[in-house]
Amino acid sequence: MKLFLKDFREFLTAWLNFLFRWSSKYFSHFEKGKSRLAEKLYQGRGRLIQPFIHSGMAGVVVLGVLITPVVASSFPGFSKDPWKEVPSPSAVLSSATEIEELSTQISEKPRAEIIEYQIQGGDTVSGIAQKFGVSIDTIRWANDLTSVTAIKPGQIFKIPPVTGVVHKVKKGDTVYSLAKYYSTEAQGIVDFPFNTFVNDETFELAVGQVLVVPDGVKPKEIPWSPGAYIAQKTPDAGTVVASGKFVWPASGVISQAYRWYHKAIDIANKLMPPVLAADSGKVVIAGWPDNVGYGNRVLIDHGNGFMTLYAHLDKIFVSAGQTVKRGDQIGQMGSSGRSTGIHLHFEIRRGGDLLNPQEFLK
Repeated sequence: MKLFLKDFREFLTAWLNFLFRWSSKYFSHFEKGKSRLAEKLYQGRGRLIQPFIHSGMAGVVVLGVLITPVVASSFPGFSKDPWKEVPSPSAVLSSATEIEELSTQISEKPRAEIIEYQIQGGDTVSGIAQKFGVSIDTIRWANDLTSVTAIKPGQIFKIPPVTGVVHKVKKGDTVYSLAKYYSTEAQGIVDFPFNTFVNDETFELAVGQVLVVPDGVKPKEIPWSPGAYIAQKTPDAGTVVASGKFVWPASGVISQAYRWYHKAIDIANKLMPPVLAADSGKVVIAGWPDNVGYGNRVLIDHGNGFMTLYAHLDKIFVSAGQTVKRGDQIGQMGSSGRSTGIHLHFEIRRGGDLLNPQEFLK
């Protein structure tokens, strides 16, 4: 036994001496290599530092990935593979899809292109128009609808990016001729950011290109919602006080007088003159909130118990919340809503009563 222990000690001593000499030689080479590397880096004045750092970091990352399972298994509660806790891409997609089925989310980003929308149960033309921020006429013209009821679940509707008309350019078309044809301004066509031109100085168009005509109206068709083309032109009048005296809101002929079944007067004029505020007050409604009946309208509260309503307008020049003075232009005569021709439906209200306007107009 003593002989064995003596031999083992000699073997251990020899082995340690071998390891010491080997390690000394290895570290000597390592130091020489490090010195050469430092000398090269110095000579290169930093040219090799960046790749050296990157390769070093890559090595650290690889080492970390390799030893992570070993380290994790040595701690209680951390024996699970952390990558198994991350849901797969298909699971994430499935979860997102289930949430999206609860409600349709429409992006608020500006759109350049016409998109497609599948009609759902309960959809209406006005609801779809409101969802996508365009007029119901825009939906109508893009899908050749004959009425607001010509819609059923499963249909695919084309949705233009803005209120107006989408036009495919033909030979001879210019932005000016199209603006005139669709009763809008050429500047609006040019300003639409997704319209492109062959020549940006002359606004030359390419035959066959698809052009968006913002606020365009198809000719020879009575719009369902002309009020969608609202432009505020009359400035806020500031603090105003109603006079209690009403001026005529438009020029023309009285095509229908005050009746028990028609508690208003209709003023008709094919020239579509401007409509004026009959007295000073605050605009309560400016638009077509329900897509039926009065059509595009303005309702003014005069602050003295009286309110006046101006219905079936073609255009609106004011916004809800602003004040107007007596005689200010608030819109243009038209034929929106339940109407058979161009006229203004004018009401004077006090409390819950609709009074005969001809008894107040001067």
